[in-house]
Amino acid sequence: MHFMMGAQNSKPVHKKQSRVVMLGLDFSGKSTILYKLKMNQTVETFPTVGFNVESLEIAKNVFVTVWDVGGQDKLRSNWKEYLEDTDVLIYVVDSTEKVRVQDATAELLSILNNENMAGVPFLVLANKQDLPEAMSTSELVNILKLENYDDRAWEIQGCSAHTGEGLPEMVNAVLRLLRKTRGA
Repeated sequence: MHFMMGAQNSKPVHKKQSRVVMLGLDFSGKSTILYKLKMNQTVETFPTVGFNVESLEIAKNVFVTVWDVGGQDKLRSNWKEYLEDTDVLIYVVDSTEKVRVQDATAELLSILNNENMAGVPFLVLANKQDLPEAMSTSELVNILKLENYDDRAWEIQGCSAHTGEGLPEMVNAVLRLLRKTRGA
């Protein structure tokens, strides 16, 4: 439970914050997406060493804590430390990285096979859709073998962290997946 201030009055109210973990290979756009959502502007980011964490109100009275964890090869072995109590996983893929998409597929499989992720819904964000060489979301469904994950709810959404295109739809997808987590 986090302690939040009510919007209409100064009385403190308790709000349940959902835990959203955002993972993906380095340079996939995780931090850019997080700060585009938080500040509605594109900020210059550097490879994340460790993690960034931000609390966001994604809808009226719907608060999430987003953990953006570094995706460099040497940091991926630590991803499992962030998975406990995850309500929704956001997995960011650089849609232009045809060479690295197999690594992205293997890492997604590893994450979803973690005991803490049993049944946790996930959203694949196909980032960099604004670039001409980007793979389509339907191509990524096949490459990432998403049809194999019928044990949980999942969605895929194309987006551009740079332009913000697809981010409102991403928020709506997270809301849908949270409802499935809560059984509502």
